Order: sequence, then C-alpha cells, then structure tokens
Amino acid sequence: MSLIVNDLLKSTQVLSESAVLAAIENTLAMIEFDKNGRVLWANKNFAKTLNYQVSELPNLLHKQFCTDEYAQSSEYIKLWTNLRNGKSFQEKIQRVTKLGKHIWLEATYTPVLNENGEVIGVLKIATDITERENKAIQVAKQLQEISSILNVKAELGVKKNEELVTATEKVVIKSNENLEILKSLQDQVISIQKITKTIQSIASQTNLLALNATIEAARAGEHGRGFNVVATEIRKLADHVKDSINEVNSHIEGITEEVKRINDATISSQTSIIESKELINQAVNGFNEIGSSARQLEEQSNRFKEIF
Repeated sequence: MSLIVNDLLKSTQVLSESAVLAAIENTLAMIEFDKNGRVLWANKNFAKTLNYQVSELPNLLHKQFCTDEYAQSSEYIKLWTNLRNGKSFQEKIQRVTKLGKHIWLEATYTPVLNENGEVIGVLKIATDITERENKAIQVAKQLQEISSILNVKAELGVKKNEELVTATEKVVIKSNENLEILKSLQDQVISIQKITKTIQSIASQTNLLALNATIEAARAGEHGRGFNVVATEIRKLADHVKDSINEVNSHIEGITEEVKRINDATISSQTSIIESKELINQAVNGFNEIGSSARQLEEQSNRFKEIF
C-alpha cells in the first residue's frame, strides 16, 4: 500500500492501521494522484468501478477519467489549482469508464502533505452512486411529465371556465330579450284594456238606443220615423263594435305571437343553461384531473425524498 495512504491513516486509534485500511479498501474506491494529476496507485474497487485492471491505472492522467467537456473546462483547471494549494474537494461527479460509459461518483479529493506542509499528492475516495442518480433522473423525468400534464389540465380548466363565462353571458342576453318581450306583451295588454273599455261604452250606448227605439216604435205605430233614425244609429254602433272586435282579434294575434316568442326564447335559455351546466361539469372534471395529477406529483416527490 502506498506510503501516502499510510501517512494519512496515522492516528491514536485503538484499531490497528492495517485493519482500518483493509476495511476502507474493501468498501470504497480509492486512487492516488501526484500533484499533476497522474495516477500513482488505485485499489481493486476503483479499477472495477471504471472497468479497468489495477495494473492499467498507474501513469494514467486524471483527465482521462473525465468527460471531454469537463476536462477542457475552467472548472477542471480550478479543481487542480485548489488541490495543489491544499484545498480539498467533495462533490457528486460524473466520470467515464474504460468502456466509455458515464457513471456518477460521490467523491472526496484530499491533498496529502509532507512534513514541510507541501502538497505531494492527492487521495481520492469515491462511492459509485450511478444507480441512485439514474433513479433520481427517472423520478425527475416523471415529475416533469406530470408537471406538464398538470399544466395542460390547468390550461384546459381555464379554457372551460372562459367558455362558461361566455355561455353565462348568453344566458343573460337571452334573459334581457325575454324582459323586452314581456314589456311588449304588457303594452299589448294595456291596449286591449283600452279597447275593452271602448266596447263597454259602445255596448252601453247600444242598449240605450235600443231602449229608445223600442219606445219610439211603440209610439209611432206605422208612422215611426224616429225608429228608423234610431235603427240607423244602432247599425252604426254595431259596425263600430265589429271594427273594435276585429282590432281586438288583431291584438290577440299579436299577443299569441309574442307568447310564442317567449316560449322560443325560454327554450333557448334552457338550452343555454344546459350547455352551461355541461361546461361546468367539464371544468369540474378538468380540475379533478388536476387534483389527481397533483396527488401523483406528491407521491413522486415523496419517492424522490426517500431516494435521497
């Protein structure tokens, strides 16, 4: 085992250094670099994790385990600058195996110092967390999909509500039309009432003239000229009554037509109300689906918390 690792583990612990070191080696992936990033030593766990043989690793460069993008980045330069200055690094990192497969490691880089406090190498201890990361990525993807569905359902709910508002406005318009029709009907009724009063007046005059005609006829006998005058007036009044009746019939027809319009408008209003109710139900169903999606999102979030 490297002297660097032995120096790192020197302490006043009760357990023997060899036992502690063996336990660490059996559990974790370990690798040593010089301060320029060249591999000095690696254990079997590290070699296995990156699909190498232990014998292949010495003299390889650290950047060979990194993605091209990261190896050429300013972050990579900063990492090794900090390590050479004695600053440790601990983070979740992505690395590339010998077979070109990308894996995730939870890694700690620890600068190793000599007796003069100078950095002479870097010890890296890592744990393979690829499976955990893949699960996290899968959960994140599911959360994103559910979120998208939630947004679609929300937009649908908003659209249905807008349609509901439009349908309600139509109902209001229909109600206003019904009010106008009723006002027209009331005017027709008032007109009929006036005509009825006229008929009643004519009827009274007719009765009076008829009475006078009877009296005159009784007096005149064969010479009842007055009877002819009265009879003529009665006929005129009768004609007037006939004209009034015709006018009443005309208004009645108008009333009948208005009633039909009210009936049609009422049916139309009922249809609008039914459509509004259906839109309301669709909106409710849409928001219920949003609630269901939200519950799924909550369940996925809980799973995500359990993973981490």
